[in-house]
Amino acid sequence: MKYAFILGSNSFIVPGNTLVYTDHGHSINFLRINSIYRDRPEGQGPTSLNIDLDIKDTDGSIIKIEGNAPVQTGKTDVATYNDRLHITRADGTTLIDIHQMDNKTAMRLEHNIIAELEALSPNAVIRIRGNFMVNDLHLEIDNEKLFVNGNSYANSTQTGILNLEFSHDSVVI
Repeated sequence: MKYAFILGSNSFIVPGNTLVYTDHGHSINFLRINSIYRDRPEGQGPTSLNIDLDIKDTDGSIIKIEGNAPVQTGKTDVATYNDRLHITRADGTTLIDIHQMDNKTAMRLEHNIIAELEALSPNAVIRIRGNFMVNDLHLEIDNEKLFVNGNSYANSTQTGILNLEFSHDSVVI
């Protein structure tokens, strides 16, 4: 399978289903796509986007989800839908929003991303937004930019051969 991860105005198309943080040779799998949403024929029911997640909020509270089920969430609200996992803080702000986009919505993205989606035909387009930590790595993702420890990334499209990997200095694909 191929996944297109949309982070801000960036797309990363990889065959791996996992987002990884690597620091000095030590790797942490912080987001894993276990299954994607698929609308199936009537009577069979749809499959849903199913996720494992291991992050922290910016205050250091651990947020752990296994198979969409909250394991440790602090003072957050976890909402799951067939195509989305959305975690908000007590004040209503988004901690992380993981949304599997439908084809119609994905084709409204920036033209450079659409061209790659059409050329590489990923099985799922996953948009991630939020403001969270992975160990000591700070990720902030809005609709326009991806910030990795304050370093800004925008309008890039990259393809890789395994998982999408983050380090203190960059995004590795």
